[in-house]
Amino acid sequence: MGLEEYTEITREIEEQPPWLDRANKEMDYADGNQLDGDLLRRLQEAGIPPAVEDQIGPALRAIHGYETSTRTDWRVTPNGGLGGQDVADAINYKLNEAERMSKADQACGEAFKPQIGCGLGWVEVSRSSDPFKYPYRCTPIHRNEIRFDWTSVEPDLSDARFLRRQRWLHPRRLATVFPEHKELILACGKAGSDWWLERPELLDGASSTGLNNVWGDARGWTVQEDRWYNPTNRDLCLVELWYRRWVPAILLKAADGRIVEFDQANPAHAAAIERGLVEVIRSTIAKVRRSYWIGPHRLYDGPTPYTHTHFPYAPFWGFREDNTRVPYGYIRSMIYQQDSLNSAVAKVRWGLSVTRVERTKGAVAMTDEQLRRQIARPDADIVLDPEYMARPGARFEVKRDYQLTDQHYQLMIDARTAIERVSSITSGFQGKRGTATSGVQERTQVEQSNQSLEGMMSNFRSGRTMVGEMLMAMIVQDMGDREHTVIIEGDALTADRTVVINRREMDPVTNTPVLTNDLQRTRLLVSLEDVPSTPSFRGQQLNSMSEAVKALPAQYQAAAMPFLASLMDVPFKRDLVEALRAAGQQESPEQVEGRIKQEVAQALKQAGNDLKARELDMKERLTEAQVKQIMAQAVQTGVQAAFSAMQGGAQVAQMPMIAPIADAIMQGAGYQRPAGGGQDPNFPQPEQTAAMNIKSPYIQGQGPAADVAPPVRENTSPSFPPVPSRGGSPMQGIETATPADNLAGAPQ
Repeated sequence: MGLEEYTEITREIEEQPPWLDRANKEMDYADGNQLDGDLLRRLQEAGIPPAVEDQIGPALRAIHGYETSTRTDWRVTPNGGLGGQDVADAINYKLNEAERMSKADQACGEAFKPQIGCGLGWVEVSRSSDPFKYPYRCTPIHRNEIRFDWTSVEPDLSDARFLRRQRWLHPRRLATVFPEHKELILACGKAGSDWWLERPELLDGASSTGLNNVWGDARGWTVQEDRWYNPTNRDLCLVELWYRRWVPAILLKAADGRIVEFDQANPAHAAAIERGLVEVIRSTIAKVRRSYWIGPHRLYDGPTPYTHTHFPYAPFWGFREDNTRVPYGYIRSMIYQQDSLNSAVAKVRWGLSVTRVERTKGAVAMTDEQLRRQIARPDADIVLDPEYMARPGARFEVKRDYQLTDQHYQLMIDARTAIERVSSITSGFQGKRGTATSGVQERTQVEQSNQSLEGMMSNFRSGRTMVGEMLMAMIVQDMGDREHTVIIEGDALTADRTVVINRREMDPVTNTPVLTNDLQRTRLLVSLEDVPSTPSFRGQQLNSMSEAVKALPAQYQAAAMPFLASLMDVPFKRDLVEALRAAGQQESPEQVEGRIKQEVAQALKQAGNDLKARELDMKERLTEAQVKQIMAQAVQTGVQAAFSAMQGGAQVAQMPMIAPIADAIMQGAGYQRPAGGGQDPNFPQPEQTAAMNIKSPYIQGQGPAADVAPPVRENTSPSFPPVPSRGGSPMQGIETATPADNLAGAPQ
C-alpha cells in the first residue's frame, strides 16, 4: 500500500458518522458519570445540590452477570464427511486449553460491556510476542482505537476493505520493534513532522538511506501533525492497518467439498488435476495484508501471518441504526429517563432544605449574604435591627412551607419504571424486589427479560464463535503436518485418552506412507456447547440430580452416585468418584471366601510343589481303584439281578397262582413297567431240562394227563390215621373220603 492510498483511507475515516462521542457519553452514564461540568455549574449557581440515582449501571451489570452465568464452552466437530472425530476431539482439547490460558472468556466478557452499553466491542486474537507467556492471547480493545470500513455489510467484516487501529507509544519502544527504522522513529519522536528541519545533518550525507527516502513524504503529507505526534510527551501514534486485495485465483475443488488454492510448486496439485480428481475453478478471492505506519512513513507491509481470512479483531455488535449503520446499545433509550430521575431527586433535596424569608429592607443588622448563609442553617442566629423593627410596617418572617406534592413524587416513580420499560430489564432480573406478588409471576418476568435479551446474546455468541475460529486456525497452523501426540485428560467419569495427530504409517495395500488423523485434510467447525459450563449451572444440575437420586431404589443409587459426585465443585472430585466406584465393586462374602480359598491353595502350591505332586499321584491311584471297584459292583449287581430274576421265574413256574399276587404287591410298592420293555439278557438254554419230582399236571415240558387221576397215597404214619371213607358225605377238600371228590377223573 502506498502513501496515496493510505491518505485516502484516512480521509474516508474522517468522513464517517461521528458516533464515538455519543458512545463515550453513554458509557460514562454506565460508569455513574452522569452530570457534566455545565450542569454542575448551573446547579451551583441556583443553589441546588447535585444528585445522581444510578439506574443504568445496575441494569447493565445484571445483563453482564447473566452472560457470565450462561457462558458455554467451545466445541470442535468434523465439518462433514466420515471420520475425523479423533482429530476434532484433539483440537477441541487444545482449543479449550487455549480458551483458559489466553483469557478468552475474560476478553469476551469485557467486550460484552460496551456491546450492551454503546453497541460495539472488540477482541484482538493474536500471538503473544513474549516467548515466556502462552503463545496465544485474547485482549479486549477499546472502541476509540479502531476504525473500519463503514460500507461493510457482513457482521464479521469479511467484506470490509480495511480496519485501522491506532495506539500511542514511546519512540524508544517503537525503535526496538522496528530496528531497521530506528533513526527515523527517534527523529520523529524528537521533532514530529519537522524532523528533517530540526536535524539537517541527516540530509547532508551523514544519514542513513532510509531517512532520505522518507524526506519527501514528510514534507508533502497534508494530514495534521497532531494526529500522529504528541509534542508534550513525544509519543508517536502507531497505525496498524489491515486491508484486503481482491485478486484472481485458480482453485481446486475436491469431491468432498474441500477447496484449496492451486500451487504450482506442489506436485500433488498437478497430479490431482492430471488424474481428474479435482475440479478446476477460476474465481476472485480476497487476500489479507498488514502494514504499519507512523504518520506518512510506512514501516512494514506484508501478507497476514495467519491462515484464516479474518482481520484479527472480532467485533461484538449490539444494535445498528437502519439508515446510518451506527451501533448503539441499551443506554441510548435510558439516558433521558435517567436525566429526568436525577433532576427530580435534586429538586426534591433542594425543596426539602429551602427556606423563604420575607422581610422589609433594613430589618436585619447584617448583610444580605450573611443572612442567606445563616438562614439555611438549622442553628441560624439572626440579628434584627430593633430601631427599624419598631417602625410601623416593619416585618421579618421565615417560612419553611415547601411540601413534596404527589405529582412530584409520581414523576420520580415514573422515571424509575420507565427505565425498566425501555430497557426490558426488570427489577426481578436485577435481583431486586419488583412488582411481582408470587413466585410464578417473578419467574415470568425474568423469562420475559431473558427473551428480550436473546437478540443481543445471539450477537455475542457470533462474536465469541469468531474468536474461537481464529484461535483454532492458529492452533492448526502451528501444529502443521508434524506428528503430535495429544493427551486428552478425562474427567471424574471418563479416563484419559491419547490421540496421535499426523501419524505416519505404511498402507498395507499400496505399501506407501500415509498420514492417519491428517490435520490439514480434516474439515473442522467451531460451535458453542448447548449446555452452560458455569459453576452456578453445575450447582443447579447437582440439586436436580440429588432430588432424582433420592427417589431411586438403593441398588440404582449406588450406580448413580459417581455421576452425582462428578457435578460437585471439590478439588478431590476424581478421587471421590473412584472411591465410590470401588465401594460399589466390593465382593460378596461368598466371593471373599472363594478368593481366600484360592489364595490359600495358591500359597500351598507355592510352598510345597513336591507334596502336591505326591498327593496328586495318590489321588490318581485311588481313583483307579475306585473305578475298578465300581465296575466289579456293577457286575455283581447284574449277576444278583439275573439270579433274582431266575428265582422269580422258577417260583412263578412252580406256582403260577402267585404271579397275580406278586403283580399286585409290586404295583402297591410303586413299580411301573419300563417303556418299551426290558432288555433280553439272552441266557443260553439247554436242549433237555433236568428231571423234577413234580408229577402231572406240573411235569416240566409235559401237559396234564388226560382223564387220569393220580392215585391217592395212603398215609402210613401212625400219628395220622387215615380218614374213613363215607359216601355221600358233605365234606369237601381234604375232608372228603377220596381225592376223586375234588379231582375230575379220579377213581372213586
